[in-house]
Order: sequence, then structure tokens, then C-alpha cells
Amino acid sequence: MSSKQQWTANKGKSPNALLVDVDCTNKQDLWVLLRSDAHHDNPGCNQDLERKHLDEALEYGAAIIDCGDLFCAMQGKYDKRSSKSAVRPEHQNGEYLDSLVSTAAEFYQPYAHNILSLGYGNHETAILNRHETNLTERLAERLRTLTGAPVHTTGYSGWVRLRMRRHTAIANIDLFHFHGSGGGGPVTQDTIQAQRIRSYVEGADIIVTGHTHDCWAQQSTKIILDRDGQVKHKPVWNIKCPTYKDEYKSGRGGWHIETGKPPKPIGAWWLHLTFRKSNKECWVDIETIKAS
Repeated sequence: MSSKQQWTANKGKSPNALLVDVDCTNKQDLWVLLRSDAHHDNPGCNQDLERKHLDEALEYGAAIIDCGDLFCAMQGKYDKRSSKSAVRPEHQNGEYLDSLVSTAAEFYQPYAHNILSLGYGNHETAILNRHETNLTERLAERLRTLTGAPVHTTGYSGWVRLRMRRHTAIANIDLFHFHGSGGGGPVTQDTIQAQRIRSYVEGADIIVTGHTHDCWAQQSTKIILDRDGQVKHKPVWNIKCPTYKDEYKSGRGGWHIETGKPPKPIGAWWLHLTFRKSNKECWVDIETIKAS
């Protein structure tokens, strides 16, 4: 597949809304890499797998949507959770936060033109609250400076409207992302929170969350009345993104083990959108959603 970018993105009237025009004239499908909770700077992050997925995004010409906690950033001087054993060698210096941004920019630079949006997670907002610096915005700014790529940020929650266009036919897919809150629960794996979000978010075709490092996809159906007064069934996807950080490892010890938490899935999600047109009606089929 061609790696040529087939979209242009601009901010909507709200700072956490992104309007994306996708040209489907020559290529009727769009791959999207949905990811969250990379915790890229943590020694437990599987950076090899992360790089593999990002390289595949280049191959597919995929848009990359990150839903927060790209940074772990827990090893600062004033963080009570910090541990010297949890710091990568490249971050063992007197400019910890600066080095997180510079090394992340170096890692993500080859993929900058495929990054559609970067969201905030609780690890980034914790740094913002304690140290008055926004790691997500600094990374986006650094990538824009290094590559000229229009790397956008949304927020802790945000919208991405994918306006699929083929000649004069247009179909929208509205994606709502929320990083997440709470502990998720070992049994429910945060599905209850997903139901809550679905109850107050109107119009989304896809709802993406992260935070709890679980991995699942659920489809529900809403009844709608279209513009012509016809009753239709609208599918809504809830997607929970896993992590790239392995906190369990062998299970020998540590906070994750001592608090009874299980191993978590490692990876991300691929979303495959295919534009179709029939009977003067256009829509987008979500054909393939799979854990990576």
C-alpha cells in the first residue's frame, strides 16, 4: 500500500475537535492505528513492538491517533513513586523532563506525517499540574519543528471527524476519544465506564478509551430517525486500547504484583475504514477492527 498521506486536518471550532478530510478518489480505504498508554519512556515499554506497528502505519499510509499516556514520566525528582531502577539510561540526567521530550521526538520523528492527533493522559496532566509543563504539546511542537508535519493535539477527551470524500459523495465517521478514569475493575475491565460514556456522548460512531490497559471491542446499536424520517439502526463501536508497557513481567514482585493486578494485553488496534456508495447513499463500513 502507498504511504502517501491522503488527508488534511484542521481544528474545528472547539480546541479538542479535529476535522479531517480524507480523499477516497484513488484509494477507497483508510487504515487508522488506534493506540493509548504507550508509556514510551518506561523501561517496561516494548519499544520494538511499538516501532513495528509504527512502521506498518507508514506502509499502510495509516493515520495514527494516540489517546494519551504516551509518556510515563513518573521518575521525576518530586514524584513519590519515582525509582532509579525505572529510568532508562538516556533519561538518567539532570534534565529529566526535557530528555523525555527530546528522546520521544527522535523516536517518533520518522512517523510525524502519519500522526493525526495526540491526546492527553493522566500521566501528562500530572506533570502539567505539578511542574507546569505540557509534555504532549511540547512533543507535538518539537515534531512540527523537526519535520514540518502538522501534528495536532486534542485533549484528555476529544473528537476526530473523518470526512471521507469520493468525488461529490461524502460520508462522515465521528470518533470520540476519552483517555479514561478510575481503576477499571479486574472483572468488568472498564466495560461499565464504557456504558456510562455511551449514555452521554451523542453522535459518535466510534468511542475509544484507554487508561486501564485492557483490550476489547464492543459493538452496540442505536435507533435513529434520519433526515427523511426513516427509522434506521446505527452501529456504535466501543474500543478499549491496551498498552505497550509490561508491568507484570515474571510476577516476581513490585507494586503491580503486590496489589494483585493481572498481566495486561500489549499492543494497539487497527481500524480499517472502507468507503462505499450504493443507491445514491454513501457510508463508511468499519470492516476490520483487530488487536495488533
